[in-house]
Amino acid sequence: MSTIPACPICTMENTYPDGVNYICADCGHEWPMVETSNTDDDTGRVVKDSNGTVLNNGDAVVLIKDLKVKGSSVTLKQGTKVKSIRLVGGDHEVDCKMDAGSFMLKAAFLKKV
Repeated sequence: MSTIPACPICTMENTYPDGVNYICADCGHEWPMVETSNTDDDTGRVVKDSNGTVLNNGDAVVLIKDLKVKGSSVTLKQGTKVKSIRLVGGDHEVDCKMDAGSFMLKAAFLKKV
């Protein structure tokens, strides 16, 4: 009997260890071998901007390039200042509100001011 757990997303047992993560060969989902027992999602997670500066909830940032909004004709312009960001999980780490609406942005396209 294998000690490697089944995938939490697709529940298939075709998983394998890779470094510090398990990977599902069927759906491609990756998850850590050691579960973190943090009750607060912000502990232990460090989000950095394009220059490597650590971002925190409530910081003000500026877009470093024009970003086209997927599925829309809206373009977020370079140099747009965003006040009071909120850090969230996932690959789009920053949640913010702008004049054009609410957006989830990658920190790699932001610079702290």
